Amino acid sequence: MVKKNEMKYEQVKQNLQASPKTWLITGVAGFIGSNLLETLLKLNQTVIGLDNFATGHQHNLAEVETLVTPEQWQRFTFIEGDIRNLADCQKACNGVDYVLHQAALGSVPRSINDPITTNEANITGFLNMLVAARDAEVKSFTYAASSSTYGDHPALPKVEQNIGNPLSPYAVTKYVNELYASVFARTYGFKCIGLRYFNIFGRRQDPNGAYAAVIPKWTASLINGETVFINGDGETSRDFCYIDNAIQANILSAVASDEAKDNVFNVAVGDRTTLNDLYQAIRTNLAGTLPQVKNAEPVYREFRAGDVRHSQADISKAKTLLGYEPTHRIMDGVCVAMKWYLNK
Repeated sequence: MVKKNEMKYEQVKQNLQASPKTWLITGVAGFIGSNLLETLLKLNQTVIGLDNFATGHQHNLAEVETLVTPEQWQRFTFIEGDIRNLADCQKACNGVDYVLHQAALGSVPRSINDPITTNEANITGFLNMLVAARDAEVKSFTYAASSSTYGDHPALPKVEQNIGNPLSPYAVTKYVNELYASVFARTYGFKCIGLRYFNIFGRRQDPNGAYAAVIPKWTASLINGETVFINGDGETSRDFCYIDNAIQANILSAVASDEAKDNVFNVAVGDRTTLNDLYQAIRTNLAGTLPQVKNAEPVYREFRAGDVRHSQADISKAKTLLGYEPTHRIMDGVCVAMKWYLNK
């Protein structure tokens, strides 16, 4: 049975196809950005993409091109530029209806090792985009916020209005984004929506590099016969959220009513999965194709600095004000994601 909110998302997509808009995706060559690009092009939207390839990849854009029609691909314009440069942001925002601001330097460990670069991308870059979008008079501005903003607040599930002290420079930058967005609403009447992502995963998430997220990193290690390392005892838990859920939240936010704006929303599933259970799920899904991973055991090591012990979202606010309804639970998403990684 299709839920009421799922029907709303389907109706929004039908409305967009009937009346195409122009969208800007920053960080378009990244994991979330390229998935947004694929979805919007398939809806026959016009898309401007901005990226400096700091963490994004040309091969993500190349893959999207193979998944859409030549006519749809013609609707995409790529700008190689940097959100730390105001002129690049202004050029990208020109003539745009909806902004989906995904560009940022993620990773708690990266921010601990290099807080200055994280600050430049996540705060200076964010402010540049706000100014450029405000001046271009875009219809809506949706940005990637983060569950790291909850910091050391102990309560579960996480509710938007209750946050603690940030535990990393990255968390500080994402909280500052929310503060700036709130100030722009009060000072200029420019209202934004922030999406606090909870451990988004799925196709095109990069398994390589020192700051790779846990699911692609473990998946690649198992496929390549390498050791999987788990930080701590494996009982740390997260609200893992499949990419299709995040895409839905972005599109619903872009077209949301004024009542929903000047707000932040949790984007998650509302579940809690331990790292040990996650490892078992990944291994089980891969074992059907790669029997050699069936008995692969992880190696446990020290807890990682800046990490919270448990995280789980309350998604009732997003359901009520955006019409958000997750289509993939954690195990659904892992099953789909493993097929993509095996193919790639």
